[in-house]
Amino acid sequence: MLIKRLFSSSSSASPNLFKIGSILKQARTFTDADVVDYSKLTRDANPLHFDAECAKNAGFDDCLVHGMLVASLFPRIIAAHFPGAIYVSQTLQFKLPVYIGDEIIAEVQAISIRQIKNKYITKLSTKCIKRDGPLVIDGEATAVLLSLVMEPPHLSSTSS
Repeated sequence: MLIKRLFSSSSSASPNLFKIGSILKQARTFTDADVVDYSKLTRDANPLHFDAECAKNAGFDDCLVHGMLVASLFPRIIAAHFPGAIYVSQTLQFKLPVYIGDEIIAEVQAISIRQIKNKYITKLSTKCIKRDGPLVIDGEATAVLLSLVMEPPHLSSTSS
């Protein structure tokens, strides 16, 4: 498993303050082991993820990475930068398949932020893109943040 962390912001004035337009990214390449581990955890044994012939008969090039495994990058990005954040909702549109070995770049972008008392209700655009450009997942999420100050990612190199 390969994980890369990326950060960009639409404003250079306060790069540590999350604001409308701020973008957080993470790249990941999913492996056979990731798919097997996810399948064991969720008990999702759909043959599209393990049987190349079945996947090809269904119109795919090879075995698929579970879409929800790919989408799990979104809450991971938020939790890494905002410890204690509460992930409230997520909509997803699966646009294209993700295959084992594809490098995926997950991106969350702040599209609205409302302060309610000492918390921030943040609406996010969520996207996963293959390294070579095509959009594979599109959606929106809502998260409650305790602060708009972004912390350096708190991702363990051993976690997946």
